[in-house]
Amino acid sequence: MTEDTSTTAAEDLAKRLRLLLDVAEAETGSEPTFAQIASFLEARGTNLSRSRWTYIVNGHRYVQDPPLFEGLAAFFDVDPAFLAGSASAVTPAKVSAQLDLVRSMRAARVKSYAARTLGDISPNALQAISQFLDAEVSQTMPPAHKAEGQHPF
Repeated sequence: MTEDTSTTAAEDLAKRLRLLLDVAEAETGSEPTFAQIASFLEARGTNLSRSRWTYIVNGHRYVQDPPLFEGLAAFFDVDPAFLAGSASAVTPAKVSAQLDLVRSMRAARVKSYAARTLGDISPNALQAISQFLDAEVSQTMPPAHKAEGQHPF
């Protein structure tokens, strides 16, 4: 694997993990903690250090560790092939179902932050920001991905 390929693979894995973290947060109301993930993996016989988790979830380094992928897939209740980025893997149904909700939640957070940060912003400017974010959310995933259940990575 070349350095460029490895970097791309690391970034794609990080995107899938962050997506799964977002979906878990949407389902439970809170993002799983490192301690919860590490404890789950440890019970399955796989150790995960905080530093390794950090560089994996931030896309700093690509790992090819089937037991780790299997453990993380079990934690998030997805197919290990999806987590590993297999070209034939489809986006899990529960992930597809949560994608729009997660995007909307992110956009709402940005809108709220913009409104608080910008203070005395005109209603027209705030509306323009909201419309822009809504358009970005609707364009994030092409319709073909939604229809076919393919992951956008």
